Amino acid sequence: MKITGNTFLIAGGGSGLGAACVRMLVEAGGQVVMVDVDEESGARLADELGDAARFCVADVTKGDEIAAAIEVARHFGGPLRGAINCAGILGAARVVGRDGPHDLELFTRVININLIGTFNVLRLAAAEIAGAPPTADGERGVIINTASVSAFDGQIGQAAYSASKGGIVGMMLPIARELARCGIRVVAIAPGVFDTPMMSALSSDARAALEAQVPFPPRLGRPAEFAQLARDIIENPMLNGTTIRLDGALRMAGK
Repeated sequence: MKITGNTFLIAGGGSGLGAACVRMLVEAGGQVVMVDVDEESGARLADELGDAARFCVADVTKGDEIAAAIEVARHFGGPLRGAINCAGILGAARVVGRDGPHDLELFTRVININLIGTFNVLRLAAAEIAGAPPTADGERGVIINTASVSAFDGQIGQAAYSASKGGIVGMMLPIARELARCGIRVVAIAPGVFDTPMMSALSSDARAALEAQVPFPPRLGRPAEFAQLARDIIENPMLNGTTIRLDGALRMAGK
């Protein structure tokens, strides 16, 4: 799938991994519609990137808000050819902690945003992409979802987060098999520890401890490295129905 001349929807595009993907796509000649709940950061990035980017305030869990963003994409440059899901939250808590059992509302919120929100964007984007004209080899588009190494190596306190990311991994193959008839590929990226706003609340000691766990390179991943892999997935038609770990050989310890 070529990037130049095509339109892509980025969920969570206002910062972090999503913003890196927005920049990558614009630099590669694509048009981008980014959605985020953070109006300030999204609008600022869209202003910086100029005519190739549009920003829509939207919550990934709201079908009408994502549908409105897809409507913007429909009339913006080339046909919608892809979506990258980067919106998500952490939400750490023990199942049985000092204050009692895990808060059910917190668990539900993490699943709702990370997993159900990802599926919401995917289902609406796929329906739009399926109507695009096929390329010479029959491809219509690609959807990239953000999982996590926590889907495989969940730590104590990550029951909700690991469940949400494990769900992304689990639904990827059946959806890829279904959407193959439409010429739409589905791939998940499972990043390790990356230098994103999610990490900004950590102390320097905590960041250093995380970096020390990564075999090589011994540092936090850079958002541009995530975007580089996203570009590879978009441009390589044989990447489909798989989850790619992007983690420097990191395997998370129990806690």
